[in-house]
Amino acid sequence: SEVIYILPVNLLVELHPAIVHFPIAFFLLATMAGLFYLFWQPRPTLRLFTWIPMLLGEITGIAAVLSGLLAQSGLPPQADYRSTLNMHIGAGLAQLVVYGFLLYRRWLFDKAKARRAREAAGTDYVDLLDDPRARWWIALLLLMGALLVLLTGWNGGQLVFRWGVNVG
Repeated sequence: SEVIYILPVNLLVELHPAIVHFPIAFFLLATMAGLFYLFWQPRPTLRLFTWIPMLLGEITGIAAVLSGLLAQSGLPPQADYRSTLNMHIGAGLAQLVVYGFLLYRRWLFDKAKARRAREAAGTDYVDLLDDPRARWWIALLLLMGALLVLLTGWNGGQLVFRWGVNVG
């Protein structure tokens, strides 16, 4: 059966390198702001610069992953660079899972039932970042997410500059 593309395949190949810079910037900004909030000064501005860029990174990260998966669909399956490509894809998906998990936990923290439980316990923290029990696992996930961003970017750079993948 014939595959019908909504967008020209060449456009899909060109979209991926144009999109990937957004989740990189958003996720790294969210990580830095979150770590500064946790270990330096818990300012409301830093809290905003943690969660909003993280959400924007997740949205643009999904677009980057989808465009990358579409762009790589025409590549030869037995190419010498396939292990690098697989690592690139795996790390890209893993960073979405890590930051997505943090966003999910914040969403759970903000639900009315959770707020009532915290009030009843006398520990009504403003934000998940304020919960001292969550401090270290949040910091660990932020650092893990940033390392995955760097790994994804490194492997993407290897694909382009070493192997010339999808370079016109």
